[in-house]
Amino acid sequence: MREVIQLSTAQRETLVDITNQVKSAVHKSGIKNGLLSVYAQGATAAIMIQENWDDSVQTDVVNFLRQIIPKGVWLHDQQDGNGDSHLKAGLVGPSETIPLINGNLGLSQWQNIFFCEFDGPRSDRKVVCTIIED
Repeated sequence: MREVIQLSTAQRETLVDITNQVKSAVHKSGIKNGLLSVYAQGATAAIMIQENWDDSVQTDVVNFLRQIIPKGVWLHDQQDGNGDSHLKAGLVGPSETIPLINGNLGLSQWQNIFFCEFDGPRSDRKVVCTIIED
């Protein structure tokens, strides 16, 4: 089963919690046990599983990536000014795989699924959820 989540982002760099949308896709599938792949379409976006309790963690992630991959110093910046966005997305990675256990995401209490925007704001971002039954 496959479902596409559509979202928009309001900032150039931000982590957007998409856990509830992913849970909805899993629920709609009716699949209780298996694997879930969550994949960000786009060369300047990524998917990350991260702490959900304290928003400062998401801010720390963005700030850390800004420090290690600064804007404006990459060859690709001469093309369209987003060389850092491509490198951040590549470093984090476009997907995560999550086990489905008795109809629930196999995340811990403190984990959520985040869409990582590195080249926003964007009005039409897509996340592909592929659910495979055991």
